[in-house]
Amino acid sequence: MREKSERSRHARILIADDQPDVVEALRLLLADEGYGVETAASPVEALARLESEDFDLALVDLNYTRDTTSGQEGLDLLERIRGMDPALPVVIMTAWSSVPIAVEAMRRGARDYLEKPWDDDRLTACVRTQIALRHAVRRSERAEEAAGRLQRAPVFVAESAAMKAIARTIDRVAPSDAAVLITGEHGTGKEVVAARLHARSDRHVRPLITMNAGGLADGVAESELFGHVKGAFTDARADRLGCFELADEGTLFLDEIANMPVRLQAKLLRVVQTGEVQRVGSSKMRYVNVRLLSATNARIDDEIASGRFREDLLYRLNTVVLHLPPLRERPEDVAPLAAHFLARYAARYGKRAATFDRGALSALAAHRWPGNVRELAHTVERAVLMAEAGADSIRADDLELRSAAKDAENSGTSLENLPLEDIERLFIQKALARHGGDVRRAAAHLGVSRSALYRRLQQMTESPGGEAPGSTEPSGPTDDDDGR
Repeated sequence: MREKSERSRHARILIADDQPDVVEALRLLLADEGYGVETAASPVEALARLESEDFDLALVDLNYTRDTTSGQEGLDLLERIRGMDPALPVVIMTAWSSVPIAVEAMRRGARDYLEKPWDDDRLTACVRTQIALRHAVRRSERAEEAAGRLQRAPVFVAESAAMKAIARTIDRVAPSDAAVLITGEHGTGKEVVAARLHARSDRHVRPLITMNAGGLADGVAESELFGHVKGAFTDARADRLGCFELADEGTLFLDEIANMPVRLQAKLLRVVQTGEVQRVGSSKMRYVNVRLLSATNARIDDEIASGRFREDLLYRLNTVVLHLPPLRERPEDVAPLAAHFLARYAARYGKRAATFDRGALSALAAHRWPGNVRELAHTVERAVLMAEAGADSIRADDLELRSAAKDAENSGTSLENLPLEDIERLFIQKALARHGGDVRRAAAHLGVSRSALYRRLQQMTESPGGEAPGSTEPSGPTDDDDGR
């Protein structure tokens, strides 16, 4: 029974025949085998069905009421089906006297033919074989697509202890179908985590579909999620698959889930619970098998307390929670991420720049990255474009990074409102930036020795969440150490 149940969910057959008793007998036989069956009484109706729905096999009669002997209508229908979907198996149904015409249909692309009256075992074996071949071809195509997606999958850079721990959790969770909620500020890399979860899952041969769950109006979001049928609303000129059906057997990633309208949350909860999707304007339920990932930058507990998010839905989404720390809390990741983006954009724009000079590395390390990894990527891309033609490396000036002090000034925040440690860091950043990362000159500007400045930089690096500028000289005691 399990085999038949699974088959009925994923294998659908279209029967095109104008004899009601024949159609009913075939429908009962194939439905008992677990297949989903739809029928059409004419070639026109069959083509309309094939245009709007997806099938795994078509059983097509050769002769219809207008033409009971030549089989031309059936041959014409075969040609039209082949034009619409060359990979769809078509099995011809014909009376014994029309076998030569059936052979001609085979020559034109039909997979097999069955004589009326048919043998049940022969018919079901033929159907089973053709559908198995159809699925094998699809698996091969999906494997090729998956290989291409893996080659294009975002690189997951993890040098900090926090991100290495997240990478280990991803590798443990990915093979399961557990729902994962990814949290973190804007730009921390939630999409990359979703891509890694999918790429390392058993579903990697199927698509990863992404939708911004909070970026659309209520009615539009419902259609995007669940699809709609022709005529469901004014602009619904044709049936449309929603994200759930597009992600069938694969993964659906819902970004900004906390911003989803509350009414739509109730419908999403039902789909998550039952696995059944109902297109807008349709009364028919469709089963989907989807692994659900979601993400938010909001404090989800506050959203629940305010009534903007359903607590019962959260429990369906957060089997595993992955929290991505902001980039300022994992400074070890800045340099390797920057190197990764530099290689990407240098190749994209045909630039020679392959490294950052010491001043640029200092500037990267000093910046607080309020926009997180996304800001870093955009900064490096802009630097690649702005670098001098033929330059081998990126300079600090190419990065065009504003200091935190300038950000505070522009936002109306005075230095007296900043913690002492941040003020000290700002002055060190400005001195290093002014002198191109040269520690000796920056120390002289600040009125301290090189060794004293090195010690302070080291303390910044070792402090929790600390981040310190790089230097252009090796660290350690020097002969001008006066103990300051």
